[in-house]
Amino acid sequence: MDYNTWFRPFVWIDYRLAVLFLGIIPLILLIWAFVQKAESIQRLLTIYWRVASLVAITIYLMIAQYPVSFFSGLMARILIPISLWFWVDLNDEIEYQTSGALKFIFTSWRWATTVYCILGALALIPFLGCAFSENALKTSNCRVWFEAPLLFKEYFHANSKAEFLGFLGIISLVIYVLYLSYFVLIKLGKQGRSATPQ
Repeated sequence: MDYNTWFRPFVWIDYRLAVLFLGIIPLILLIWAFVQKAESIQRLLTIYWRVASLVAITIYLMIAQYPVSFFSGLMARILIPISLWFWVDLNDEIEYQTSGALKFIFTSWRWATTVYCILGALALIPFLGCAFSENALKTSNCRVWFEAPLLFKEYFHANSKAEFLGFLGIISLVIYVLYLSYFVLIKLGKQGRSATPQ
C-alpha cells in the first residue's frame, strides 16, 4: 500500500542509519576489541548491546503494529547515548589507557551514534501521538514507520504471523523493563557510575 507521506524517504534513511550505527559498526568494534584484548571497550560495548536490544524489541513490536512501539523506540534512542557515556571508570580507561586505531574509530562511532540518537529522538517526538490513539495509528503518518519492520519480517520471518512476533516483542519488553527497573532502583545505588560491581 502506498501512502502519500512526504517524509517517507527520511524514515527509510533513519532505518538504514540505524542498521549501520546501531548494528553493523558496533558488532565490528566488539569483534575488534576482543581481538585487540581492549577490555574497557569490550565491557562498554557489552553494556551497549544489552541496552540496544530495545531497538530489536521495537522492531518486533512494530511488525505487529503495536502503539507502544513508538514509545519504546523513543526510549531506545534516549537510553543508548546514556549507556555509552554513563560509566566513569570505563570512560577513564578508554581515554587514558587505550590508544591506536580502535580507540579512534570507537570514539568516532560513539560520538556519531550519540548525535544520531539525539536527532532521531527529536524527530520521533511528533509521532508519539501514534502511541496513544488507535485512530492516529491508522493514518499514513504513523503507518509509514511500520514499512521497514514489515519488510524485515518478509526477509527473516516470512512464515511467522505478525501477532506471534509481536507477542515475543511484548514478552521481551516486559523482561527489559523489569531488568532496567532492577538496575535503576537497586544496582545503581550500590555501584553508582562504575561499571565494575563494588
